[in-house]
Amino acid sequence: MSLPARESGFARRATLRAALLGAVAVVGLGGAAADYALAPHQALAQTQTTAPSGPASFADIVARVKPAVVSVKVKMVEKQVANNSFNGLPLRPGDPLERFFRRFEGPNSPLRKQRPRVGEALGSGFIISPDGYVVTNNHVVENATKVTITMNDGSTHPAKIVGTDKKTDLALLKIEGGGNFPHVDWASATPRVGDWVIAVGNPFGLGGTVTAGIVSARGRDIGAGPYDDFLQIDAPVNRGNSGGPTFNTQGQVVGVNTAIYSPSGGSVGIGFDIPADLARNIISELQSKGSVQRGWIGVQIQPVTSDIADSLGLKSTHGALVADTQANSPAKKAGIHSGDVITKVNNEAVKGPRELARTIAGLGPDKHVTITYMRNGQEKSVNLVLGTLPAGKQAKASSVKKEKSERSAMKGFGVTLAPANSVPGAGSKGVVVTNIDPDGVAAQKGLRSGDVILEVGGHAVSKPSEVVAAVDAAKKAGRKAVLLRVKNGDTTRFVALATSKTG
Repeated sequence: MSLPARESGFARRATLRAALLGAVAVVGLGGAAADYALAPHQALAQTQTTAPSGPASFADIVARVKPAVVSVKVKMVEKQVANNSFNGLPLRPGDPLERFFRRFEGPNSPLRKQRPRVGEALGSGFIISPDGYVVTNNHVVENATKVTITMNDGSTHPAKIVGTDKKTDLALLKIEGGGNFPHVDWASATPRVGDWVIAVGNPFGLGGTVTAGIVSARGRDIGAGPYDDFLQIDAPVNRGNSGGPTFNTQGQVVGVNTAIYSPSGGSVGIGFDIPADLARNIISELQSKGSVQRGWIGVQIQPVTSDIADSLGLKSTHGALVADTQANSPAKKAGIHSGDVITKVNNEAVKGPRELARTIAGLGPDKHVTITYMRNGQEKSVNLVLGTLPAGKQAKASSVKKEKSERSAMKGFGVTLAPANSVPGAGSKGVVVTNIDPDGVAAQKGLRSGDVILEVGGHAVSKPSEVVAAVDAAKKAGRKAVLLRVKNGDTTRFVALATSKTG
């Protein structure tokens, strides 16, 4: 056999072997074996052309929106503070070290009263109207004495604060002097997880910087405020981006850059944006009123855990459990009380406490609403008119002193109880937790020393023996958990304990 003939046979065998391997591989992936066996290169080309890919460039979008993104420079005066410590140690009046430093007091003395200092902060913002209204974060302009806006072309303008909302960390500014400014629009639709987004801002004071990524998640609660509902994005966002916009691929604002998760202070691909639908409503109210008024029904609420759902005979953990109602509140007047589980507002399902809080707040004062709730396994509804959310109150914990009185140790739960009227400052109703085992069942469920147990299984208690009896009764009734209504300071909540752990 001649050399050309041998080469031809080898080539034919290689082609056949490649075709067979291609056919086997495609069958394993659920593809059409015949297509690959007949034309493997053609089929591969088709697969590559149908694979998803990102935009070729964001340049056109950026060129359109970047002129409306600004740098926000803030001057603030720090309050005068007297430094009464040395190397972190407090010095009492008359302390030998204090007398020493007073004697040789100079400009660098640790006891010298500090003069007010002027500080600066940098953030980002974006213009939403041709007359110069600018959106940014509250924490960027908080305590500001002077605000300056720097445009993309380098020009600067003084600005005034129109209004701020600390609960959502939003602020509205107005460029002074008038003009016809470039501006951007809010997005009309909420982005989906996986959609492309573009963040533009002023990281580290470097000026307009663009990064891109996708929406990683929605509805994030990061503990920043009572109405957390953040978009999570992976577009790199750094310090100085606060208050800047995040755009969709149509050049519309889908979110306001507000926070990042970062162990080091730099971007690790986890940023959080206030969604446009929330920001738009807040900014509109700041523009028209200078402040935000929120709806209020006057209830303390908490999540429905599986233990609580079982103790109440509920089939799911959806809804918000009412721990207490405030005096003269819309909820109180409408007959809602502790132990009710609110499941709907205006026939819209409520998944949990935060959804309820956001819904009620967003409706605003003086709105007529229908509240649906569960009580004793039955669904009920009530109509009420929302009030105005008052200034928040800070709960204060009561101190507990050990007294010689009737006490009961529930060993299975790891708690020691005493009548409230025997403990100074605990009030006249309920039973006080005077001691608790930090490794016990009660502590793991959230009970702590100083808590006052008002009810067990829906029945008021005033003696430790009544607590024990109520737990035993729930166990005999076949309940896996018993519900305790507990108060500490101004806060009331429910705690579910497993009935199998009795003392």
